[in-house]
Amino acid sequence: MSIAARLRRHPFPVAAHFDRVVALSFAFPAHVVQPLVPRSLSLDVFNGYAFVAVAMVWTRALRPAWLPAIFGQDFFLAGYRVFTRFQEPSGRRLRGLRILRSTTDKHRMVRAGNLMTGYRYSHVNVSVQERDALLNVTTTDASGATALDVRLDLSPHVAERDVPMPVGSPFASWTEARRFAGPMPFTFSPEGDDTMVVVEGSRQHWTPRPIAVTSWQVSMFNESPLSAATPLLANAFVVDHVDYAWKRGRVVHATPAAE
Repeated sequence: MSIAARLRRHPFPVAAHFDRVVALSFAFPAHVVQPLVPRSLSLDVFNGYAFVAVAMVWTRALRPAWLPAIFGQDFFLAGYRVFTRFQEPSGRRLRGLRILRSTTDKHRMVRAGNLMTGYRYSHVNVSVQERDALLNVTTTDASGATALDVRLDLSPHVAERDVPMPVGSPFASWTEARRFAGPMPFTFSPEGDDTMVVVEGSRQHWTPRPIAVTSWQVSMFNESPLSAATPLLANAFVVDHVDYAWKRGRVVHATPAAE
C-alpha cells in the first residue's frame, strides 16, 4: 500500500471546538440510498426509510490532539453523510456515518482533508447571513452553482413542543427524531470491499435543540441515485459550543453486512 493511502486512514487523534453545528436529516426509501453504501455496511433504517444528513459545522482550532488550540485551523464545513451500521469480525455492532462528501470554505482544509481522510473534500464559497434568529447559509461550487441553500429559524428559548415536526417526517416526535440527529459515535471509510477505516469520535456538552427550517435546497439530491425519490425533511437540530475529539483511525476487516 502506498504512503498516500496509509495517510488517508486518519493517522493520528484530532481535536476541535464546534462553535455551532446545524444538522438536517432527510428520509429516502431505503432501496434508493442502498447504492451509496458498500456491502460491508448496512443502512440504519426506520420504518422503511434510510437517512442522509447534511451537517453544517462552524469549526475552530482543528488540530492534532497533542497540539495547543493556537495551532489549529478555523473553517466552515458542510458534510453529507448516510446513517449506517457496521459489524466487526468480533460481532460488535457499531452505529455511525458513511461520509459521502465534504465541502469547506478553506482550500488548505481541502488539501489536508483529502490527504488525511477519505471524506472527499472540495472547496465552496460560503455566504452566511444571520439577522435576529433567522439564519441563511448558501454554498456555491467553483462553477457558481448552488450546492446548498438553507433558511433556518434559530429562535432561542422556544419550548420543544412549540417547534413543529417537519411536514411528512417519518418521526412522530422530536424524541424519536433525535436517534438520527448526528453526529454518530463512528465514521466509516471503506477501502474496497475488504477493509474499513473506523474512526471513533467523542463530544462534550452535546444537547441538540430542534429548529424550524423555512426552506432548503440540496443539489446532491438532484444526482443519481437520490434523484429517484423525493426527499422528506425528517428533522433539524442545532447545538452550540461543543468540544469534539477523534481517535486515530482503526483498520478493520470488512465482511458483507447481514441482510
